[in-house]
Amino acid sequence: MLKYPEAKVISLGIGDTTEPIPEVITSAMAERSYALSTVAGYSGYGAEQGEKNLRAAIAETYYGNLGIQETDIFVSDGAKCDISRLQILFGSNVMMAVQDPSYPAYVDSSVIMGQTGPFQKDVEKYGKIEYMKCTPENGFFPDLSTVSKTDIIFFCSPNNPTGSAATREQLVRLVQFARDNGSIIVYDSAYAMYISDDCPRSIFEIPGAKEVAIEISSFSKYAGFTGVRLGWTVIPKQLVFSDGFPVAKDFNRIVCTTFNGASNIAQAGGLECLSPQGLKAMHEVVGFYKENTDIVVDTFKSLGFKVYGGRNAPYAWVHFPGRSSWDVFEEILEKAHLVTTPGSGFGPAGEGFIRVSAFGHRENVLEASKRLKELYM
Repeated sequence: MLKYPEAKVISLGIGDTTEPIPEVITSAMAERSYALSTVAGYSGYGAEQGEKNLRAAIAETYYGNLGIQETDIFVSDGAKCDISRLQILFGSNVMMAVQDPSYPAYVDSSVIMGQTGPFQKDVEKYGKIEYMKCTPENGFFPDLSTVSKTDIIFFCSPNNPTGSAATREQLVRLVQFARDNGSIIVYDSAYAMYISDDCPRSIFEIPGAKEVAIEISSFSKYAGFTGVRLGWTVIPKQLVFSDGFPVAKDFNRIVCTTFNGASNIAQAGGLECLSPQGLKAMHEVVGFYKENTDIVVDTFKSLGFKVYGGRNAPYAWVHFPGRSSWDVFEEILEKAHLVTTPGSGFGPAGEGFIRVSAFGHRENVLEASKRLKELYM
């Protein structure tokens, strides 16, 4: 911006939503907000685990036939916050595995907790983390036969940044791998509503997953709640430590110690999200971003690039073989005034790729498409 003060920079970088929250949802938040100014409608601290009716609605809407109960759900101020609370639960004396590439918060929170060894500049990895390589060559699913036993496995599907969703057969293998090794899977399903095919939307669709998995999710990318802040974590009663103690009991202690509960106004919005009208509105928001994704993917494909993702997530994972991710990022920024995200920021296996977000106003996405065609045609 300093170099080109007249430029209109368009960001297709950070995965932040741009479209207004549907009015049916904001109306419920407004009503709850106004009620707080009345004696009858005022409420102070709520249950740290979330309001009972919202927990019940999440259980029914997303896990209705999967054996997940309202009491298994912890409502929070977002999936990213819960990643760190889970790291407090695990402590520093564990080893974790992570998809490579993946959302940086998994690795960064592990570093902050003191779980890792030093950063190894030559391989762009931290010591004591098992990086599970996910590339086009293995269909973006790790070869589990080469993965070491770890205490924790962070797994995101649909994946950020690659946009790849794991198949049922792949998740069956992952659950069995965790059972064989005594590992806990932390399954991030924050983009599940973008799945267009028959890939599972929850890890709990897989038999035996309740004994080995935790699931985190969020309203951020469904309803535009990136600023409102509302998510949830599911810890089934069947998940116990090796001594038989329920994992949920320890997480409940951490939540009650470090958190005073999600905003009551945000929770009113979350409850309305799960009403018939709210679900319809969220599907329309997701559909809008999926149309944006189609524009981005078609643009790069028309220019001869190999593009991954896009079908089940609002991200295109674009390959620039033999080139530095940062060089490509800089080229597109300098010449087209578009912000993307260098793939190497998601892990060493992201080198040679950029992530292009489909979160944006339609006119900006179309303008970005035009500029990319002018740059690479």
